[in-house]
This record gives sequence, structure tokens and C-alpha cells, in this order.
Amino acid sequence: MRKEQYNSVDIDKWLRLVRAENVGPVTFARLIEQFGSVDRVLGASASEMVKVEGIGFKTAEQIASTRDKFDAAAELERAQKLGVWIINLEDSRYPTLLKQIYDPPPVLYIKGTLTNSDNLGIAIVGSRRCSLYGQEQAGRFAHLLSAAGFTIYSGMARGIDTAAHKGALAADGRTIAVEGCGLANIFPPENKELFSLITQSGACISELPLNYEPLAENFPSRNRIIAGMTLGTIVVEAPLRSGALITARVALEYNREVMAVPGKIDSPLSKGSNLLIKQGAKLIESVEDVTEALGHIGQQLQEHVSESAEKTREKVEAPLFDVSQLKLSEAEKMIYDCLSHEPVHIEQIIAEADLSPGSINAGLISLQLKGLIKQLPGSSFLKN
Repeated sequence: MRKEQYNSVDIDKWLRLVRAENVGPVTFARLIEQFGSVDRVLGASASEMVKVEGIGFKTAEQIASTRDKFDAAAELERAQKLGVWIINLEDSRYPTLLKQIYDPPPVLYIKGTLTNSDNLGIAIVGSRRCSLYGQEQAGRFAHLLSAAGFTIYSGMARGIDTAAHKGALAADGRTIAVEGCGLANIFPPENKELFSLITQSGACISELPLNYEPLAENFPSRNRIIAGMTLGTIVVEAPLRSGALITARVALEYNREVMAVPGKIDSPLSKGSNLLIKQGAKLIESVEDVTEALGHIGQQLQEHVSESAEKTREKVEAPLFDVSQLKLSEAEKMIYDCLSHEPVHIEQIIAEADLSPGSINAGLISLQLKGLIKQLPGSSFLKN
């Protein structure tokens, strides 16, 4: 794809306007509605902009004085070097579901690929500080749903998000990470390998400039994109104060389905997800529960999803030590051979297996989902 085809038409102008002071998604949309095009907004005077709903004279002056300060040319050059492409709301490649929310990002930065099949998306979110149970459930649902053709969305944070992305990757499915920072930064830094794997099997996306740092103030806005790009959100292990609950609340505002995995009643990590169930979120225990929650769309997919899930379960529930039935990849065989029925720390596996840390992490997740190994606290593993 040639450079001029890679990014949206007039993307430099869109970047200049969206980076002006006090121009968020809603104000951006109102400006376009009033003036008809980005070109006209960029040429409008402060006195003309005050006619727009929600814009007073002070705000109009701030927009007028800062709309040309962002160096769009330098940003596009950085994006090209990083292999990032940038689209705007008028681009046919812009995600259909995201365009339907009331505050869609005017521009999106994308590293990887977006496909029409990504409209069949489910978000899996939860706490950064999670239990082994939470990680297993996030990985299990991501694996089964991904194997059935769903794209798995999450935020690439530690804990549940990371487990969800890895579960989808272990099923050779598509997964999309929505970042709370610019794509020139990888956060958390230990997910560098995961970032690379996601861009090869989906995409990492952001609405923020490339060099934006992962500040706490960015994450609520990031969560709205996760909710907006998907048909529904599954919450796994969220305490009462959690970004996952923000994602769930926004999903409800966007008229999307909210589901939750039940957790231990005495665990603070499950208070938020269990509260969602009390408030009417769909309690899910299986992928069939997910399709049921999706209503008409889910009914159309139910037979296919059930058949796919059953095939995956047959692999997972095969005799635990009959490894040949599971058709392990070469990487999985190497990792499995490094393990015994006594705990083995991940550092020892890395030292013994001639594989990258990312391949080892993906292989360990896959072996767990197939019922061959078990993870213990402290990043140790053993054969079942």
C-alpha cells in the first residue's frame, strides 16, 4: 500500500484540529456539523465558533490559537517509521460499531490490521491485580470465543487483559488491544512481546498521539473505545473501584451487552463483577451463555459457536497425558518436555527451551487451556 493510500485523506488537517485545545470528540463533531468540513473549521474565526453549542468565547479563542500548533507532518513521519497508519471518521476502514457511538474518536492510530470480521467482537476486561482463577477464566473464554470466530478486545493491561489477549492468540484467533497511551509507547513494558504478537494477529490501536505517555487520565477514554468497538463486554474479576466497571457502564450507555463471570463471594477481587450480576448483567459460564446474551445476533451464531466450542472442549478434555491426540505445535512440545510433575519456574523453562519469551508465554497459556499443565503462584508450572 502506497503511503498516500495508507492514511486517511486530509489526515494532517484532522490531526491539527483534533489536537487543538479543548477539542474532544464531542466538540469536534459539533464543529464539523456547524461548518461542514475540517477545512472550514480550520479557517473559522473565534466569533464564528461561538455559534457552536457548548463553545464560549474563551474556548473559541483557545481553539483558534492552538489549531495549528500540532506538527502533523512530523507525526505522520513518525507513524510511517513505526508502521502505524492513521484513519479518520470519514474513512471506509473506520470500525463500523465504533462510528455509531455518540463520542467516537475523530482519528485512530492503528498498528496491525482491521477486518470486517472484527465487527464480531467481544471485550474481556478485568482487574490488573487478579487471581489465578481470574486469569484462567479470561484465557478460557477468550480461547473458546476466538476459536469460534469472535475477535477479542481488551486493553493489554496486566492481569485479566493480558490473559484475554493470550487466550485468543493461543487459539490462533484475532485480538485487538486498545491502548491508553500512544503507540510509540508499550505499556506495561513487560508486554513488549505481546504487543508484537497482537499486531501480527490483529491490531493495537489508540486515539492518542504516538508519544503520549500512559497517564491514568487516559484510561477511562480508552475504555469507551473498547466498549464501543464490541457487541458486548465480559467482566472478569473486578473490584468495586475498577476500570473494568467503567467499561461495563459505558457499554450499557452504548446499548451493548454486559456480561460477568461470577467470582468467590468473599473475594474483594470479585465484588465489582458480582455486583454487576446483581444489577442485571448476564451471568456467564459458557460461550453458549455469551451467544444467548447477544440476542438476535447470538441466535444466528449459536449453532456455529456451539459446534466450535465443542470441538475445542474435546481437545481440552482429552485424556490428560495422551499428548499425541492434541497435535501440539513444536513449541508446545518443547515447553511440555521441560516440565515434570514437580513445579518448574518459568525462568528455568526459558533457559532450557530454545524459544523466545513471547513464544514460551503463548505456549504455556495454550498448554493450560488444553489441560496438560497447571500454573502455580510465583510463575511456576507443572504437568497435570
